Amino acid sequence: MDDTVPPAGREPDLSARDLDILAFERAWWRRGGRKEEAIREEFGISAARYYQVLGALIETPTALREDPMLVKRLQRLRDARTVRRADLLRRHSS
Repeated sequence: MDDTVPPAGREPDLSARDLDILAFERAWWRRGGRKEEAIREEFGISAARYYQVLGALIETPTALREDPMLVKRLQRLRDARTVRRADLLRRHSS
């Protein structure tokens, strides 16, 4: 049996990397320094790739179950940035 495929109707478990990303988001500010540098040190990927992975992760029901307060906060921050960007684009196109 393949352990990577969840049983029908069940969400896949979070990977170790997913759990590490959630833990990082909870506590990165304690490290001091720039977040982009901490991302490269911790995960060995660019900040842009990290945010792509994080964006997909916070949309999963499994992540929401793992840490609902963190995931909801990250979703709110993302949504606020989206609204600000749309407002800026609307002002520049008028």
